[in-house]
Amino acid sequence: MNVIDRHINRASTSAHITQRAEALSARLRAVGERAFPPTAQKSLRSFTSGEVADIVGVSDGYLRQLSLDGLGPSPDLGTAGRRSYTLEQINELREYLAAARPKEAGRFWPRRREGEKLQIISVANFKGGSAKTTTAVYLAQGLALQGYRVLAIDLDPQASLSAMFGYQPEFDVAENSTLYGAIRYDDQRVAMKDIVRPTYFTGISIVPGNLELMEFEHQTPRHMLQNRGRPQDLFFRRVAGAISQVEQDFDVVVVDCPPQLGFLTMGALNAATGMIVTVHPQMVDVASMSQFLLMTSDLVSVIEEAGGKLDYDFLRFLITRHDPRDVPEQEIVGLLRDVFGSDVMAAAAWKSTAIANAGLTKQSLYELSRGAVGRSTYDRAMESINAVNQEAIELINRVWGRL
Repeated sequence: MNVIDRHINRASTSAHITQRAEALSARLRAVGERAFPPTAQKSLRSFTSGEVADIVGVSDGYLRQLSLDGLGPSPDLGTAGRRSYTLEQINELREYLAAARPKEAGRFWPRRREGEKLQIISVANFKGGSAKTTTAVYLAQGLALQGYRVLAIDLDPQASLSAMFGYQPEFDVAENSTLYGAIRYDDQRVAMKDIVRPTYFTGISIVPGNLELMEFEHQTPRHMLQNRGRPQDLFFRRVAGAISQVEQDFDVVVVDCPPQLGFLTMGALNAATGMIVTVHPQMVDVASMSQFLLMTSDLVSVIEEAGGKLDYDFLRFLITRHDPRDVPEQEIVGLLRDVFGSDVMAAAAWKSTAIANAGLTKQSLYELSRGAVGRSTYDRAMESINAVNQEAIELINRVWGRL
């Protein structure tokens, strides 16, 4: 094959891949529009009084009495007098209870207080299939349900986190609207507040992602060559600098890191106050995580030698997609707990068809009622999710000196 033939083949291969990408993108858009028409927006369901009682930590009878006495937010009354609350009303209820029961105010209204530093939690692993994005979604939503103000940052160019919050990366995220817009090196950089967007899930704002994020990976080496000796411009400081612009508006930032140890990930690791490493309990995944940790260690050394400082309040390993009935998985979990000790979270995220089925429609179980995926399956999955989130909240509260 001569040079001309090879060039033609490369060109035809490129055109073939482009054609397939465009066809798939168009089909995905059509599927998405059937589920969520262009004129529609994702919305969060209301919660039953029983669910609200569990979320807030009071009895259903107490909520009923508040409603009868006209105290706190007025729930919607459905058939047979069943009461339901929106998430906005749940937060109103929290605020009311904090004022009415001041000795328990911190429990009902847990937001960050003066002197408590913003918690930035990076969820990371460079192995696909470790449920990194799923963990970030459920953590952000679980925190919001407990009354925290959450900023979710999607640093993955594949932007699955953005899609879960109703932003399609190809169509809803314009140029310069990802974190790249706030950390880029040229005069097109924008303020962080200009790229933070609201979501349908009260209490959560998002900085969405798309393929534009790859520009930071491409531009950083060139900038480093051109700007030696200017520490304020070092790439790994830029994510933290952008977050600092909006830190007064949030209690917790959840960062979904890309599945590779590039410049964006290093920026997220430098910005973080805590890190959760997701790991699927299969030997190939554990071996991959071992390489991830070794590479991370080397990169951390480079950052620290360049003047950065990684001083995490906590670093935890979260077992994900775990089937507790699987004996080989149980052995691997035991191995991890033996090697890492208390750095492995006590709670594990169980493998669940309920979580998988909800994800097919870009929804979480918090958005679905128990009957939508089967009550027993739903309950088992929610038990696992809530246990993980509660452990994360305890880590945050311990940092803030509340435990």
